[in-house]
Amino acid sequence: MRIDFLKMQGLGNDFLVFDTPSVNGQSVDSNILRALADRHTGIGFDQALMLEAPREAHSRVFYRVFNSDGSEVEQCGNGARCVAALMYARRPELGRELTMESAAGVVHARVREDGMVSVDMGIPNFEPRSLPMEAPGVGPAGLGAAGLGVAGPAAPGDASSGEMPVYSLEIDGTNIEFGAVSMGNPHVVLRVPDVKSAPVERFGPTIERHRLFAQRTNVGFMQIVDRKRIKLRVYERGVGETRACGTGACAAVAFGAKRDLLDSDVRVDLPGGSAIVTWSGPGQHIWLTGPATMVFTGSIDI
Repeated sequence: MRIDFLKMQGLGNDFLVFDTPSVNGQSVDSNILRALADRHTGIGFDQALMLEAPREAHSRVFYRVFNSDGSEVEQCGNGARCVAALMYARRPELGRELTMESAAGVVHARVREDGMVSVDMGIPNFEPRSLPMEAPGVGPAGLGAAGLGVAGPAAPGDASSGEMPVYSLEIDGTNIEFGAVSMGNPHVVLRVPDVKSAPVERFGPTIERHRLFAQRTNVGFMQIVDRKRIKLRVYERGVGETRACGTGACAAVAFGAKRDLLDSDVRVDLPGGSAIVTWSGPGQHIWLTGPATMVFTGSIDI
């Protein structure tokens, strides 16, 4: 089976993008994706974006997201921007405003005249069950069995949801405070004094696979520079540390802004470049803006 593909990247977060193949009943499975993700013997990518026919008449495309370990995930912010850029390049006469679909739901996007792409990443959800994450009063383990505590002042709002402004977790004798937010996929956000020395490799894999997170989680390490700028590194679920993570950028800004540490428009500096995240507050949609670039095209027999 031959696959025609595009290699795209957004802020160094790189993608294999291809239309869903089906030859004599064959399909692309997790083993094939893992082989293609190998940067020495395959194509190499952080995520694969598989494009399918839209489910709804008003949509341009339905896209599926697979990590380099072959696991399918709900959403990818930089991937959504790349898909939007590709859909516009294929049919520019349909306009710069696009509606797309993913496992996380409907995604609205805008391809700007300067080449930047903005995507509506939905409404950040801070309820633990949305990740899902076990928390006090949520999940069968409870507070003691899960080993989860609460740090900081009491949370406002619906206490029955188990939502708290900050949670704490002990790993290897170290108490770690973090925020938790779903962007259609799960995110944990740790505030650090300096991202350069952040313990990404030490804590990232452990938190990703901690028993509190039934579907594992992405882990962000955020340094707040000022109210309009943060620096961020993300250890992505099923991938490891990447040069950029769009949903991670949104999660970090939402966590910081909800605690009144950040303004509504924030520049997020990632190892691969900078994105802009815009969020006016709880209950509102959050937008991610940044570049999306086509690197090369090719075909491969599998």
